[in-house]
Amino acid sequence: MRKLFNLIYTIRFMHLSHNIDTIVAISTPSGIGAISILRISGDNAFAIINPLFPSKDLLTVKTHTLHFGLLKTDKEILDEVVLAVFKNPRSYTGEDTVEISCHGSVYIQEKILKTLVQHGCRLAKPGEFTQRAFLDLTQAEAVADIIESNTAASKNAALRNIRGGFKSDLSNLRQRLVHVSAMIELELDFATEDVEFVDRATITSLFSDLIKSNNTLLDSFRLGNVIKNGVQVAIIGKPNTGKSTLLNALLNENRAIVSDIAGTTRDTIEEVLNINGVLFRLIDTAGIREHSNDLIENLGIEKSYEKMKNADLVLYLYDIAETSAEELDLRIQDFNEQGIKFLLVGNKLDVCNALLQEYPKDLPNSILISAKKNLNLDALKDKIVELSVDGNIDTESTVVTNVRHYEALKQLSISLDDVLKGVENNIPGDLLSIDIRQCLHHLGLITGEITNEEQLDLIFSKFCIGK
Repeated sequence: MRKLFNLIYTIRFMHLSHNIDTIVAISTPSGIGAISILRISGDNAFAIINPLFPSKDLLTVKTHTLHFGLLKTDKEILDEVVLAVFKNPRSYTGEDTVEISCHGSVYIQEKILKTLVQHGCRLAKPGEFTQRAFLDLTQAEAVADIIESNTAASKNAALRNIRGGFKSDLSNLRQRLVHVSAMIELELDFATEDVEFVDRATITSLFSDLIKSNNTLLDSFRLGNVIKNGVQVAIIGKPNTGKSTLLNALLNENRAIVSDIAGTTRDTIEEVLNINGVLFRLIDTAGIREHSNDLIENLGIEKSYEKMKNADLVLYLYDIAETSAEELDLRIQDFNEQGIKFLLVGNKLDVCNALLQEYPKDLPNSILISAKKNLNLDALKDKIVELSVDGNIDTESTVVTNVRHYEALKQLSISLDDVLKGVENNIPGDLLSIDIRQCLHHLGLITGEITNEEQLDLIFSKFCIGK
């Protein structure tokens, strides 16, 4: 069987008076009966395709209809095609759009594409289709997020933003800022008459509320980052505590070599596990001990410490029968001093039940399991999620998942504080107005109201052609 290939083309139509994006998305399987789709969007999309499709006048047909016929020039028949017609504003871009379903031959695609370009179209850059479709950058970037989503949680978060959840929150912030800014600007026009359109107590109350709203968005980024990028979980412990056995048990497959010989794992092994819609990147590390005569094992131990410091969560696996309470206390103290989030995982519960009567009962962030016998592994997964995810991943509230948005919100937080301090210090209205405009600037950077062509190109270059 032949392999399946996907090829995306985008065409942008150049009008005499203004540029109109005309987009062609081609999905090209190479097998028998395969179909490709070219999508054209722009004010003159029908005018371009009509001379090539004599079977029907597309200007007169209804929107969202299909039409079968020959696509041809004066000299040759290009292909037998089906055209789907979408009239503005009921299309993805809000412009007139035609989708050409042709045979999947690369030769046929290139002929049609070349003909469209000759009739006034031009190729678009990556992401221009979505750039045309969304005036708000938060929604456009959510399209990229949903394309890249690999869990239900990441898909749902992206869908909420496509539907305007984040945009709505930012719009609310902006409207309140614009209102108070307008009132202060109005005061400046009547400065000689000593008129006050908004009292300073009202401004203080408003900006206190805005700071709380902004902080809620900032705080949501931790959950958003987890949803979008997953959680790095390093499995750390002494040799022969069962780290590789635990990795295999969690993955439900024999991914890592398991042996009674100390130092079997010499390099890190990384695998992905989906727990409750969140991706966890599990890292099995070399057993850590004070000294080894094996140079390779020592390098593995160094890498284990490196992974431990960089992980979002450390599972410290220890043998219940061979680990004292004092040793665990020292380990907890070390984690706390380094600011490492950890979960103590006591292993080999299946052979150590008799010891548990004298075992410490109040260890923080701890659980007892048997990796070999799969005892308490579901409870362990619940603990991992509990320690990694702050908040409900199924929440309908806005969750910030984009680093660019997060950085802009941090700058907005600084500017909001500046306004509040300015009111408290009773600074003049003209200076206060400048600080408020700075707040609006940071909001505009997120939504795309304030940007430049290079920034837009950078953002939309992450899309594939035709998206």
